[in-house]
Amino acid sequence: MQILDGVLVSGHIKEQIKQDVTDFQAAGGKKPHLAAILVGNNPASEAYVGSKVKHCDELGFDSTLLRFEKDISEAFLIGEVERLNSDDSIDGILVQLPLPDHISGDAVINAISPAKDVDGFHPISLGKMLLGQPTFLPATPYGIMLMLEYYKIDTSGMHCVIIGRSNIVGTPMTILMSRASNPGNATVTMCHSKTKNLKEITKTADMIIAAIGRPKYVTADMVKPGAIIIDVGINRVDDQTKKSGSRLVGDVDFDNVAPLCSYITPVPKGVGLMTICGLMKNTLQAAKRSPSPAVSEGEGGVTK
Repeated sequence: MQILDGVLVSGHIKEQIKQDVTDFQAAGGKKPHLAAILVGNNPASEAYVGSKVKHCDELGFDSTLLRFEKDISEAFLIGEVERLNSDDSIDGILVQLPLPDHISGDAVINAISPAKDVDGFHPISLGKMLLGQPTFLPATPYGIMLMLEYYKIDTSGMHCVIIGRSNIVGTPMTILMSRASNPGNATVTMCHSKTKNLKEITKTADMIIAAIGRPKYVTADMVKPGAIIIDVGINRVDDQTKKSGSRLVGDVDFDNVAPLCSYITPVPKGVGLMTICGLMKNTLQAAKRSPSPAVSEGEGGVTK
């Protein structure tokens, strides 16, 4: 059994990104600039956004964090997104989910310019991904593909079972794993909470991608020996042995499943770190598409 180490892989990718930023600026490009919107004070959201801002600083990006009270109106929030859309200094926009119940997440995501949709959630981004056209991939699926690529795992011909059907992870993963590429070229089965005979299906899987949001949902009796396990879940459970009174676990019963596997991601220090890499690579790409003030029209660019 080999651990798919998010710390190791993300460290490697971040070094590449830092070098790319340096080279891009040396060629007259701008610093990538990510704007993050946080509504309310959800502790998990606070931690996620804080990590993203920290990574921006580490990689040589600029970042802007906009914080709003949870009682702001949907119209106000969409207005802020539209303001960022028109700000040429901003390359990427992310809105931290979930939003308060009175604000439609779909309406806010749809308001983001597809050119700045570095989370890869906009319908145009998802539609282009479906068609195999260049676009921003959703950050977590992108990160998973980067991890599989780093470890040179040949997924061609594998049976890949994906547990979870969200537009953020499960559904995009079915597309990426089935497309003619490597990683990819897998035969994909999507399962979810209503799937009958789930255990019988997962027992046939060469790879399981667990993204259902239920702690330790995938148990040892659901996994065939030698399977590859990608655990996307981040669930907080009570643990009185910890100072905080809780700890993070994945959607997979790691202790009992790991001995059966050829490869497995841990939680934490697994897919979560790769999600950050996907987001940062998207933001750098967004900056590279932006007009640069150092490039004249005669050199093929557009002057601001």
